[in-house]
Amino acid sequence: MRNRLQKWFLIFIFALIILFFSLNLSVKAENLLQQPTISLPTVTGTPAGVMVIVNLDQPDPINVRSGPNVLNDKIGVLLPGQKAPALGKSAGGDWILIQYPGVPGGQGWVYAPVVSLTPGDLQIIEPPPTPTGAVTQTIDPTLAAQFIQTPIPTRLATFTPAAPLVIPTYTDYSGSTSGAIPIGLVILILIGIGALIGLFTIFQGR
Repeated sequence: MRNRLQKWFLIFIFALIILFFSLNLSVKAENLLQQPTISLPTVTGTPAGVMVIVNLDQPDPINVRSGPNVLNDKIGVLLPGQKAPALGKSAGGDWILIQYPGVPGGQGWVYAPVVSLTPGDLQIIEPPPTPTGAVTQTIDPTLAAQFIQTPIPTRLATFTPAAPLVIPTYTDYSGSTSGAIPIGLVILILIGIGALIGLFTIFQGR
């Protein structure tokens, strides 16, 4: 009886060992099946952890644009003292590409002179194409000609010059002239005749 119990005990222990190993093998098999067979994309940070810091001497927020040009759309702002991860720079170094969540692509450009950079190197990023201005609509010349009215020329008034101004001339009779009696001599003769008449009248009274 005792040998029989020992025999069943050994069988039970042996069965437990086999069950334990079979469970471990199944778990390992499931782990191997769950591993992906394709390469997963890795998320890389900034080249050297470079950060953009908006200068504190800026009185107003700076614009974040969709490209390295003032012609690109404004997609947001950064406040004075605010930081953002730098991802690259333009070829001339005038614009910095930053990480800007909440916009399409999660990136934006800021003007370099108004920000400071922490130590590190930035790679040159090929900028997106500069947007062109709105296309101006052309006017159909045939349609425009219907609204063009040619003004009728009117005859301008002609200028008639005035008659020449005639300036009258005056003859100076104050002096003596040849062939005429001087006025002074005439006065002396009249005075003499008056004196003679006076003397004649005096003698007649006596």
